[in-house]
Amino acid sequence: MIVQDHPSTKSSKPRNTLNLKASKRIPLFSETKNLDFSTWASDNAFKLFIITVLTLTVAAYFFFFHNSIASANPLFCSQNSQFLHKPQKLKIPKPNFNSVRPILDKSSPYSSFHSEQWIVVSVSDYPSNPLQNLVKIKGWQVLAVGNSRTPKDWSLRGAIYLSLDQQADLGFRVVDFLPYDSYVRKSVGYLFAIQHGARRIFDADDRGEVIGGDLGKQFDLDLDSAVVKQQRILQYSDGSSNRSVVNPYVHFGQRSVWPRGLPLQSVGEVGHEEFYSEVSGGKQYIQQGISNGLPDVDSLFYATRKVGSEAFDIRFDELAPKVASSAGIMVPLNSFNTLFHYDAFWALMLPVSVSTMASDVLRGYWGQRLLWEIGGYVVVYPPTIHRQDRTESFPFIEERDLHVNVGRLVKFLIDWRSEKETLFEKIIELSYSMEQEGFWNENDVKFTVSWLEDLIAVGYQHPGLMEVEMHRRDTDTGVADRKEFVPRKLPSVHLGVEESGTVNYEIGNLIRWRRNLGDVVLIMFVSGPVQQTALEWRLLYGRIFKTVVILSTQADADLAVVEGEMDRIYKYLPKLFNRFNDTRGFLFLHDNTILNYWSLLQADMSKLWIANKVPISRPVVDGKDSTWFAKQADMVKRVVSTMPAHLQVNYKESNPSQQSLALCGSEVFYIPQQFVSDFVDLVDLVGDFDIHHKIAVPMFFMAMDLPQNFDPVLNSMIYKANTVPTSSFSLYSAQVPAVYPLNISSESDFVRLVELMAAGDPLLMELF
Repeated sequence: MIVQDHPSTKSSKPRNTLNLKASKRIPLFSETKNLDFSTWASDNAFKLFIITVLTLTVAAYFFFFHNSIASANPLFCSQNSQFLHKPQKLKIPKPNFNSVRPILDKSSPYSSFHSEQWIVVSVSDYPSNPLQNLVKIKGWQVLAVGNSRTPKDWSLRGAIYLSLDQQADLGFRVVDFLPYDSYVRKSVGYLFAIQHGARRIFDADDRGEVIGGDLGKQFDLDLDSAVVKQQRILQYSDGSSNRSVVNPYVHFGQRSVWPRGLPLQSVGEVGHEEFYSEVSGGKQYIQQGISNGLPDVDSLFYATRKVGSEAFDIRFDELAPKVASSAGIMVPLNSFNTLFHYDAFWALMLPVSVSTMASDVLRGYWGQRLLWEIGGYVVVYPPTIHRQDRTESFPFIEERDLHVNVGRLVKFLIDWRSEKETLFEKIIELSYSMEQEGFWNENDVKFTVSWLEDLIAVGYQHPGLMEVEMHRRDTDTGVADRKEFVPRKLPSVHLGVEESGTVNYEIGNLIRWRRNLGDVVLIMFVSGPVQQTALEWRLLYGRIFKTVVILSTQADADLAVVEGEMDRIYKYLPKLFNRFNDTRGFLFLHDNTILNYWSLLQADMSKLWIANKVPISRPVVDGKDSTWFAKQADMVKRVVSTMPAHLQVNYKESNPSQQSLALCGSEVFYIPQQFVSDFVDLVDLVGDFDIHHKIAVPMFFMAMDLPQNFDPVLNSMIYKANTVPTSSFSLYSAQVPAVYPLNISSESDFVRLVELMAAGDPLLMELF
């Protein structure tokens, strides 16, 4: 999905250089030679040797070039590549950890140095002011890990610096997998710190100032102390929402900000918790801090919420209590404000086969799932650092995999189970399973094995397993055990406006819409430029619906776009129905139709919806003539004749005149779960018949139920049958359930659309 663009992890120094110099000028035409082969070969032996060497060199170059390309495929999802041979399926590794030999530090000047508390940072430039202040924190040793962009003369008094050459000399297996120019080289730093006595590692960057200059006041450092073990920590409760990931920024007063790695469909969940449960302290092995100033946000937030070139200075509630995740509920984690305790050191591994912007997020979700296996959990803390916004643009291309696949990843991890008997065996099994699912490639499976072997080699001892209790439901939490906390609503200065007193009303509306449509899958066909609009459509509608599935004329694996054909779109729906068979229903929407979801609250979710009473005429079907309609009618008649009794009776009662052909607006329609099996059967009956979507769908609806039983919600939509879709917004109204036709093909179109839709949903202005 996202290709991490970095040099090969292997050195590419030339071994031999041929320096060919002409000893004399060769005449343009030479005298006639003897054509005897042996004589010719003898006379030209040196030339033949040179040509042979050059030929083999070129052949070897292309061989290694193509193999390096094959090993550097986009990694967050599967790619379809054409090879001359079928690649062998990766087998799950079975390393012998008992044979791992210790690795001692014999190369660095710090071989005898030990410290229990380390701050590990990646450095690409000369020491920043925040980094110089990190060195001053008492009781902590700063370890700076260099890369290919780090100045050769880098140094900072009080910090240990590992250059590329020093990293290579340490003898760690993981070095062979690490890119030269990336912060993921911090993996070497983690191992070095563990080798030198680490019990706590603060994963940081060179932009964060620790608030108060004392990590001990921000995090829980001594998990064995009676004070920590006796504390009761608020914990996210699954309740009845069946959610699997939460936005912790809401808890700390900024409901309109979302962290990098949060699935887009969760961005709209801005209401505070109905209640929390509690958990005893002592097992918060991973502690995530909140960052004031520039928090960990994604490129969508950064690009759409800034006011000109003004730097972000977002503040969170420093008085809000810390909050813990629970087995079955995850939070996004990062690599610049996170404290790891000894029992979670194995979770420091940064994947190497995904983009840099995805690596720490992927690590966080992967690590959280495995953390449950040892009875641990993540705790999110009030602001611990202040991070300055340098007003640099975020690399959106580096995040596409997060926006497209992170929801699928979280679901996969929640559902994953293992019967392995040790933590390291489970880690290998999960890493292998993630490769099989396309979340990373086999390099990360091999990297995982090397990482675990290096951990053993530096003396790390992993914790034991505990029984996992997934998804504690609200029915399991007694009323007396429920704890309430209402977050403060801090000023959203990053919006460029002050919040009004209608906020609670707007949040309440969003909750009602989500409650009504949150278990409905939106299937959307995008005729326009899908590369420019897919993520915007997901952001717009994903906060309301369970998920948004996008189809287009061409599939796009990077954007999770499924291939489809609008004229025959109904034939693609059964596969999607089967994929989401646990949902309440399916709403289909063409991108030339704008859906005002706030107008759907009164609709009956158990009934069929279609715009069967809006004005329509035959010319809407691509200007087809009467001959074409006659052929369509004949195919419809044949399909009807093969319908089972209950469907055929419905159709004939809905359409008494067997000579007429039913047409109605099919750009938007809804199918509840109880009608899905009938719809699938009807698609099967159509078979190879080339029936147009605008004729097939009305036929299906009349066969599934009588029109008088349809919910009329869509009949009041604006529907201009003979109007060519344009970007003119004069047709739009927020007072109707839907508007057709309206063309959205660019970011500026979306901005204008959102401004208009905000009349029905004011919170949209906080998303774009």
